[in-house]
Amino acid sequence: MNRVKETLRGLLQPLLAVFIGLLAGAVAILIVGGSVVDTYAEMWKGAFGNFYFFTNTLARSTPIILAGLGVALAFRAGFFNMGAEGQMVLGGLSAALTALYLPGPGWFVCIAAIVAGIIAGGVWSLFAGWLDARFGMNLLITTLLLNYIAIYFGGYMVSYPFKDRTGSAAMAQTPMIDQSVWLPKLFQGMGLHAGFIIAIVAAILIYWFTHKTVTGYEIRMLGSNPSFATYGGVRRIRMMMLSMIISGGLAGLAGAGEVLGTQYRFLDGSLSSASYAWSGIMATLLARSHPLGTAVAAILLAALQTGAMGMERNTDVPLEVGSVIQAVLTLFVSAQIGYSFLKRRKEKKSNATTV
Repeated sequence: MNRVKETLRGLLQPLLAVFIGLLAGAVAILIVGGSVVDTYAEMWKGAFGNFYFFTNTLARSTPIILAGLGVALAFRAGFFNMGAEGQMVLGGLSAALTALYLPGPGWFVCIAAIVAGIIAGGVWSLFAGWLDARFGMNLLITTLLLNYIAIYFGGYMVSYPFKDRTGSAAMAQTPMIDQSVWLPKLFQGMGLHAGFIIAIVAAILIYWFTHKTVTGYEIRMLGSNPSFATYGGVRRIRMMMLSMIISGGLAGLAGAGEVLGTQYRFLDGSLSSASYAWSGIMATLLARSHPLGTAVAAILLAALQTGAMGMERNTDVPLEVGSVIQAVLTLFVSAQIGYSFLKRRKEKKSNATTV
């Protein structure tokens, strides 16, 4: 019974956030002179109206799930990895270059490209963790700043040494990857590829790791009560390095999946402009860092984005209404987290005064 109550209480916050977001979206729709019912109906159709739109939503959710899982693991350990965007970019770039220049059969090169993406994202994230451990640099700020280095580095690599010279000179991109290396499509004529299955398997594995293993228990304990975890023998630096390399590896996998399954080349700005990483962070916050909940929240956010595109096609309401809804979701969840943080801080001060 207690577990049921806990589950219902955990669902209340994201459901309330979604309700408030939709309410804010309704206000925005009325301001631009649209019909709330018709607009939301078109948004639903754009996300789930038929099998084609539904698979598009799932394809859109794939990088969001993987980036969100990486952030969720780091958050569970109590570390704020805000560098998923840069890790995605380096993962996508590494996957593209491996796919283009590594000889061998298609299936082998595809696997090698995925592994290269995971390693690139993991190492970039690990570097931020090392800076924290070695020099005491704030992890949140470091990972944010490393995003810019990764994005500009990726842009340079496809603007000069690895630029596609056969296509448009205006496009900073690599040459097209050979079709034998592409991730297979799950349905003919649809955009959904095998990366979605990888993302779902990753969500299950991360849940198993955090809830069914000793190391996962140590990670959760470190995130919920660092002092008690340290007193119990959990080594903070070791857990930070482990959680950061897995977190970055998942973000790198997200970038590799987009390159091998959707774009078939690395295009400057394509991974950062789509805001997959930030949507992943939003999914993590909505799910309160639960791996399976993060996957569900990522699909809902992807539905909001693809639905907004359908809404703009079929109504006079602009695409930005979807951004308004997502922004309100972010503000609401952030406010909840801030309130919980201040409440815990007040309780700690009260306990210290009592002692």
